[in-house]
Amino acid sequence: MWESRLTRPHSANGLEVPYRMSAEILPCQSQHVLLTPTNQRGPMPLIVTGTIGIDTIETPYDKRERILGGSCTYFAAAASFFTKVRIVAVAGDDLDDAHRNVFAKFPNICVEGLEIRSGSRTFAWGGRYPEDWNDRETLFTELGVLEEKPPTPPDAYADSKFIFLANSHPGIQMGMLDAFPDRIIAVADTMNLWIDIARGELEELLKRIDGIVLNDAEAMQFTGKRNPISAGKAMLDAYDLTFAVIKKGAHGCLLVHKDGLAALPAYPIEHVVDPTGAGDSFAGGMMGYLAAAHSRDENIGMGSIQQSIAHGTVIASFTIESFSLDRLAELTKEEVARRYTDFAEMVRVHT
Repeated sequence: MWESRLTRPHSANGLEVPYRMSAEILPCQSQHVLLTPTNQRGPMPLIVTGTIGIDTIETPYDKRERILGGSCTYFAAAASFFTKVRIVAVAGDDLDDAHRNVFAKFPNICVEGLEIRSGSRTFAWGGRYPEDWNDRETLFTELGVLEEKPPTPPDAYADSKFIFLANSHPGIQMGMLDAFPDRIIAVADTMNLWIDIARGELEELLKRIDGIVLNDAEAMQFTGKRNPISAGKAMLDAYDLTFAVIKKGAHGCLLVHKDGLAALPAYPIEHVVDPTGAGDSFAGGMMGYLAAAHSRDENIGMGSIQQSIAHGTVIASFTIESFSLDRLAELTKEEVARRYTDFAEMVRVHT
């Protein structure tokens, strides 16, 4: 569908570096790093719709109650390191000032599309992690305001070109798509619950988007394939997707693209604090990079997607070093640049 024509200079150590690191700050001033190509005209409008949540998290080493979470929250914070990101979400009036003030720490997040409903309760979730961080246990889920009418995107968001539909009911995701007829690229996340109870609507959604992000168990559940590569290929063939990004947790991710396959490991973190939000942060870094790197309607080839998932991997590695958005809120552009350089060297094959 797309052909990449972006320039690809090389660094002194021989690594291919298609984009330069830019210290350019968007009009909404931020300390965050912005990665842009050398022919950047300006980042494309990026929008995310998903959940704002209040989480209670138990790990083997600590517990936090009523902290800010949700797919939209993590995605937006991660994407804001690359471009300005607009959110469309709804919360109840129990989302207090302490929660709302977290967004102010990320100046590139536009909250005009965050609707606070009086008398409603914010989506809440509780989870417990075992010693090995696998097989997370859900302690409770309170849908709250998510059982009500979904939020309406502000008119000012109508020119959004890069669309990410974070995890929610596929019927709601399709409704959001209709609000952005001039989109360049639309990507969605999903989960096993929707595969179980809303498969028909999920299949209709897949026919209308360009890419899907899901984990390996979900990909295999949806397709009936026992291999994640086979599952990804089956989804591309059945729904005319351009790509599927299949997350494998601590083992990284696979990119199944119509032009080929790619794989990346996770960035190795010695001291994990809380893995909640890692997948959403990964998607935010991925889409934020794409929106910043492409100022036209074309040029989003497989190479661009590969680079975007590398940036997503790096941002997600910071998320798991704290509860909620604590680590991302204090992160500097120098730290991001240094870790990206380290990651590029890690995955380089020396010959």
